[in-house]
Amino acid sequence: MSTSMFRSLSIFNYRVWFIGALVSNIGAWMQATAQNWVVLTQLTDNDAAAMGVTMALQFAPPLLLVSVTGWVADRFDRRKLIMCTQSALLLLAVTLGILLLTGVMTLPMMFGFALALGIVTAFDNPARQAFVSDVVAQENASNAVALNAASFNTARLIGPAVAGVMIVAIGTGWVFLVNAFTFLAMITALLIMRPHELVAHHRRGGPARLADGFRYVAHRPDLVVIFVMVFLLGAFGMNFPIFASTMALAFGRGADGFGLLSSFVAIGSLTGALLAARRERARMRVVILGAGGFAVASALSVFAPSYEAYAATLVFTGFCVVTTLTTANGYVQTTTDPALRGRVLALYMAILLGGTPVGAPIVGAVAAEFGPRVAIALAAGVALVACGIGITWTLASGRVHRHDTKRFRLTIDETRPIATVTPEPEDFSDEIAGTTPIPLPPGERPTPATPRPRHGH
Repeated sequence: MSTSMFRSLSIFNYRVWFIGALVSNIGAWMQATAQNWVVLTQLTDNDAAAMGVTMALQFAPPLLLVSVTGWVADRFDRRKLIMCTQSALLLLAVTLGILLLTGVMTLPMMFGFALALGIVTAFDNPARQAFVSDVVAQENASNAVALNAASFNTARLIGPAVAGVMIVAIGTGWVFLVNAFTFLAMITALLIMRPHELVAHHRRGGPARLADGFRYVAHRPDLVVIFVMVFLLGAFGMNFPIFASTMALAFGRGADGFGLLSSFVAIGSLTGALLAARRERARMRVVILGAGGFAVASALSVFAPSYEAYAATLVFTGFCVVTTLTTANGYVQTTTDPALRGRVLALYMAILLGGTPVGAPIVGAVAAEFGPRVAIALAAGVALVACGIGITWTLASGRVHRHDTKRFRLTIDETRPIATVTPEPEDFSDEIAGTTPIPLPPGERPTPATPRPRHGH
């Protein structure tokens, strides 16, 4: 197997998907920047708490609808499903742009649109995440996930900066209309793909099987630990719109300064994503180290004496957070049974994005009451807790040993089984009949006392 950083791009369908996603992601970051700036400066008087409520409304649906959206991603044709969700997001962007240009937008209306965007995104996210495994073979899945993150963060580098300039030059409404146009790139990419080259996965089951994703994760303690860490980072650490916008105002900068800060985050994020693409597989230790690095980077941001110094810390912040999340996503994708991948990824995305309704209002209120530096310090503390949880589990699992020859060096046993209890066979019999066995993480072996179910038994 080739270990080239860009090996997935040799596949036609993935290459088309990558280009369409890059254009669409640029528009999405432009819209996100404009939306946050509208709430903060046009619909309120620099009210960070209102921005927190907007983010909570937008990110609550993935958590509340997790069972339904995951089942839909597993049950229906993901390519056609993504076409539907992208078309719906296009219509919402056009409507938002028109309402802003005509001057009739209000804060309650923006709250309503944030909720609508969240509902559509709740169905879009798990389908898009799982679709990567339909486009490439299993051995390239981790690389494809990392390249997706690179696309996302390249867009994050470009989109906010362009949006900041557009807001100053022609107004926020036009940013939403430009974003609507970029959705056509994703829809076109899906249309010109070669369906016969997609990797078909088994899709069966009905409403009675919605809980299979929860049961599967419950029997995988490694996934439980990753989900807890991701929830904490998503709830309190991933509130960059609140941090960057309030810090930009604190340093006397406008919309262009806010957009530029998001681009600095993207510089580090893109670097982290490309390095993740070089790794042959996703490892849990990288998730833990990334969370610790995020805590350090956030602590440095708290003490930044100037706008330029704060921007520099955001490069490190972006690198750490994307290293953590890209590796976690790749780990979940490559170690989950294909028949349940949509549901498990829906649960992963719900935990990542669904933490925002919990943390964003708290972080927004802290920033409004005590200032943005205190809010960033809160994020640093929570990231440190997440790192501590990962370290504690790794030590408790008995996977850390002294090096055989070097006295002060420790090693992690990659062959030690993670799961000692597996679900009863009937839990997944309807879903995995005719598919490959439920895989343990790369390098893991099942315990002799609890063999994995095998095809044909």
